[in-house]
Amino acid sequence: MRKVSIFAGSVYGNAQQVAEEVQIMLESEGVDAEVFADPSVSDFTDAEAVLVVTSTTGQGDVPPNLELFYDDLKAQLPPMGQKAFAVAALGDSSYADSFCGAGKQFFKLLTTLEGKPVADLLEVDAIETLSPEDEVTPWVKTLVSALAKD
Repeated sequence: MRKVSIFAGSVYGNAQQVAEEVQIMLESEGVDAEVFADPSVSDFTDAEAVLVVTSTTGQGDVPPNLELFYDDLKAQLPPMGQKAFAVAALGDSSYADSFCGAGKQFFKLLTTLEGKPVADLLEVDAIETLSPEDEVTPWVKTLVSALAKD
């Protein structure tokens, strides 16, 4: 069973809370999981499977706590070698073009790094749901075997 590394990008704590709820659910399923709120590239390269849960800031930007991590990944381009990944993006569709921008950027980057997406990008709209964990946690639960099984 692979360990799932959860990279949480959050400004006001929503994505962090969602990531922690997902960690609890994964552990209840017998999957070892760890949440990273201030990760390094080595946390990423050491990961056996990757889950990104991120909100979006500004004009579709990556939250400040993941900004340097994202930039370092783009600069270093560490190959994922078909490592399993999934991305849950939290956003607000009233921002139109920048809706879920950070999640879209991570999904594209992880694909470029030759990761293996186990699902399409999940976009959670704050206009439609007040509790993003109610959408993200069950979604991740459907991915447990793809993310965590060897």
